[in-house]
Amino acid sequence: MTGRLNSAQPYALGLYRIVVGLLFLCHGAASLFGVLGGAAGTGGTLEAGTWPGWYAAVIQLVGGAFVLLGLGTRVAALVAAGSMAYAYFKVHQPAALWPMENGGEAAAMFCWAFLLLVFTGSGAFGLDRLFAKRSATERKPAAEPVTV
Repeated sequence: MTGRLNSAQPYALGLYRIVVGLLFLCHGAASLFGVLGGAAGTGGTLEAGTWPGWYAAVIQLVGGAFVLLGLGTRVAALVAAGSMAYAYFKVHQPAALWPMENGGEAAAMFCWAFLLLVFTGSGAFGLDRLFAKRSATERKPAAEPVTV
């Protein structure tokens, strides 16, 4: 059974990356464009350039898209994890110690989810793998002609 699970690991990781990226992208889209309930569920949007909410929303939208596509996954996940760590410790944690008390569950979960992707990479179905395969085939030297 372990062998089967191990062979499915890249695919499970790829699906995990897609779901996490999509959810993160949706948070950014809600805050920037007022869709899916809008910023903080009010139906509104964040004013452009406001610190830190608008910048966080841009990171959520762009970072979520990159992670969803599996393009530059490790770098995008590192930036996203950092933004969520900032959100937790600067916005949520001063209100109370535990995430259940301070409303920081999403920030904490996204932070750890993206940190995992920093170390594991994109898994299957990502553009990272497609480009890596393509560049690897381009780098292979042509076979040397054999003189007989």
